[in-house]
Amino acid sequence: MEIPCPPPRPNPKQPDIPTPPGACDTHFHLFGPAARFPFAPERAYTPPEAPLEALLAMHARLGIERGVVIQGNAHGADNSALLDALKREPKRLRGAAIVRDTISGAELKRMADSGVRALRFHHMPGARGYSALGLKAFAALAPRMAELGLYVQFMMDANGLQDALPYFAGWQLPIMIDHMGNIDATHGVNQPGFQLMCKLLAEGRLWVKVSGAYRISKRYPDYPDARPFHEALVKANPQQVVWGTDWPHPRLDKDMPDDGHLLNLFNAWTPDAALRRKILVENPARLYGFE
Repeated sequence: MEIPCPPPRPNPKQPDIPTPPGACDTHFHLFGPAARFPFAPERAYTPPEAPLEALLAMHARLGIERGVVIQGNAHGADNSALLDALKREPKRLRGAAIVRDTISGAELKRMADSGVRALRFHHMPGARGYSALGLKAFAALAPRMAELGLYVQFMMDANGLQDALPYFAGWQLPIMIDHMGNIDATHGVNQPGFQLMCKLLAEGRLWVKVSGAYRISKRYPDYPDARPFHEALVKANPQQVVWGTDWPHPRLDKDMPDDGHLLNLFNAWTPDAALRRKILVENPARLYGFE
């Protein structure tokens, strides 16, 4: 049975320091309007409607000029809302889609031509309510993805990374890991899965999003136990780290974060202005092809 989700905060605070021009939110979802873009019957959660207009208003308040729409579970493999947003904002937005491994080559190319830059899969062993399109689906799609230059993005528990490595053996394009590896912050940064992720990041084999502090920490609203994970990832390889809001924060049932506060935390945890610009502006421009 799907879980209802509360809406995001409607008026996030403005950041305490100016956001650099060209900043990119590399992880957020668009949901609905349901009358036009129905939710998937098999969804694990029911989000509030979070259309493009609301997203752009949030971005304007935070000073964010670019973004990457990430397909969410609520719409399943129907990427209509995502593709509509890319069509309406082609210079401002890129996308990461979820597709079935039976998708035609023509449809996949159409998506790539529309601004989709990645395909997203899930590998969350033992967790309920995530897409069944995981490592095997990636293996089936990898040859066509490589032809189109589509990188791979995983919603993955870093403790399952070792099992995933054989699937990445011949992969030459970027591998993106969401939300700091969805690790449990209470166990500290010395967890083997997190250390492996840092090693692969340092070697240039992975990209990681320093997003979703509230996904790994329960210490709302400042998530202090998530900070060492953020700092370790940035130290490992600041050239292949990006940031995102995860707006409208699906799957939460309480303690809805303020997106402005999340950006303030990023700024506080990344005190060097040049490094912030690299993560917010330069790295996403290079990865997603923003001009």
